[in-house]
Amino acid sequence: MNRENSKNKILKGEVVSDKMTKTVVVSVTRLKKHPKYKKYFRVSKRYKAHDEQGEYKTGDKVLIQLTNPISKDKCWIVTGRIASGKTSPEEAEK
Repeated sequence: MNRENSKNKILKGEVVSDKMTKTVVVSVTRLKKHPKYKKYFRVSKRYKAHDEQGEYKTGDKVLIQLTNPISKDKCWIVTGRIASGKTSPEEAEK
């Protein structure tokens, strides 16, 4: 993979944890085809992504982009929100 392609790598996923400071955990699910049986199955991977303002919450659908390493585990940044997450039960009653 050359450098231009790796810098522009963008993935779509769902925030599964926002408990860390300035960091969210994003689960990215994709379909993979079995080489012998030709059946598709889901494979998910979790990425830690940088969220400077702490504006993304659990359940949000977001876009993440590959960047230079920010820490030992973080080399992705959240670039945007696609859809808002689930509302809490208190907000749903109103």
